[in-house]
Order: sequence, then C-alpha cells, then structure tokens
Amino acid sequence: MKEQLERRLNELRAEFEAGQKMMAEMEAKQGNLRDTLLRISGAIQALEEELAKVETV
Repeated sequence: MKEQLERRLNELRAEFEAGQKMMAEMEAKQGNLRDTLLRISGAIQALEEELAKVETV
C-alpha cells in the first residue's frame, strides 16, 4: 500500500512540474504575442496618420 501511495505521489509531482513548465512557456508566448500586437498597432496608427496627411493635401 505504501509503495502505491509513494508511486502515485511521484506521478503527481511529475505532472505538476510538467504543468508548471508548460504554464511558463505559455506565459512567455503570451508576452511575445502581446509585444507583436503592440508593434502592429503602432504601425497601423502611423500609417493611418500618414494617410490622413495625404488626404488633406
């Protein structure tokens, strides 16, 4: 019985560690995506401003 409990405990610890690693990777990807979207948003804004200048000339 003790061996079964210890084995299950080790399995759960391994799953928990894998989950934490996956979460850290996903958070890093989320940060990269946020940065990319921010850059795209800035580029859109710059192009819209330039287009507005051209239309008023």
